[in-house]
Amino acid sequence: MTDGSTDTPDPRRATPRTDAVLADPRLEQAVQRLGTDIVKDAVRRAQQQCRDGLISPEYVADTAYAALPAAATGMRRVLNATGIIVHTNLGRAPLSDAARLALEVAAGTTDVELDLATGRRGPRGAGAREALAAAVPEAGGVHVVNNGAAALALVACVLAQGREIVVARGELVEIGDGFRIPELLESVGARLREVGTTNRVRLEDYVAAIGDQTGFVLKVHPSNFRIEGFTSTVDVASLAQLDIPVVADIGSGLLRAHPRLPDEPDASTTLRAGATLVTASGDKLLGGPQCGLMLGDRALVERLRRHPFARALRVDKLTLAALEATLRGPRPPVAAALHASDATLQERAERLAAELGEVASVVRSGGAVGGGGAPGVTLDSWAVALPEQYAEPLRTGDPAVIGRVTGGQLLLDVLALADDDVELVVDAVRRCQ
Repeated sequence: MTDGSTDTPDPRRATPRTDAVLADPRLEQAVQRLGTDIVKDAVRRAQQQCRDGLISPEYVADTAYAALPAAATGMRRVLNATGIIVHTNLGRAPLSDAARLALEVAAGTTDVELDLATGRRGPRGAGAREALAAAVPEAGGVHVVNNGAAALALVACVLAQGREIVVARGELVEIGDGFRIPELLESVGARLREVGTTNRVRLEDYVAAIGDQTGFVLKVHPSNFRIEGFTSTVDVASLAQLDIPVVADIGSGLLRAHPRLPDEPDASTTLRAGATLVTASGDKLLGGPQCGLMLGDRALVERLRRHPFARALRVDKLTLAALEATLRGPRPPVAAALHASDATLQERAERLAAELGEVASVVRSGGAVGGGGAPGVTLDSWAVALPEQYAEPLRTGDPAVIGRVTGGQLLLDVLALADDDVELVVDAVRRCQ
């Protein structure tokens, strides 16, 4: 007979208490880095695994520590092997090492709006504005707001509230997430005067539309599309002949002409052509943090900067620090990718494939700028081909690796990868094998 007793301990009773697990020195340190809630959540999950009999009680602290995130954020690091340099879904431009160091300085108490020499209030973000002015000497004045759409909205608010903006019908674009240029401009009280047709517009169309109610003429970068065939547009130099301000939204933030992107508008060339003001993004081809750039006529820029609406669009100290470091520091990752030679990209792909062995092969690939820049332009690149089944475990790993699935293969394009990323990709793939 038996009394129903057993020598097997109940795992629920053997599971260590929360305070006992949190006393582990590694977890105590993690609380200082990540906060109590995140660490306790990892401990609770490890305790539940112990109760379920999946791990032994002595491994609860180890399991909890291994499950902790690298930082107190839900965001995870992603290695961009898509071949798209400025990938909108991956946060657009990765910051340079110089910009990341600048963020560490700006994260604390800084002199963002204090003149240390006098002890009095100083101009906000003077360093970033000086660096931007030096990068685009054609601009008489510069100002920075929190994104490209904000820059255009501020111009419309100041120059065309209750007035008209003359713009080509084929340039009334919609970009990601349903964002539409016409709706943005109308939201600040401007009226649109469309000229031309979807595919063709002439200078005389603009001339006929300009009147007493015209605030400015707007020239918009086409962003994510191209119109080909029977087309005509009017360039900035021709529009500058009109007796009205010309605002050019070049979109992608290219400050100077680039040999690999001959058709991509840049700020310096556009200003030399006669634009009154150029607006652009700082987190695309410039390779910096998300912000909106305003460059051009000094008096107009100062007027924009002093307008009450500008306060609502002000950038924070982190953006200013990262932007200044991007402009003053070494070549950022976006520029490095654009300047990488074909031989460099091939060598990077071959090195990656050699580390992975027979499962990998080197293939030709075609990349893109992304982020609304250089639509339709294919950038020659190289990739490592893996079986398609690697896509999901790489995407869900840590760090995540995002490639491109095509033709039953996963292509890991090296265009947007840095040399230092290669070993990280190798480790990620090996964990999937």
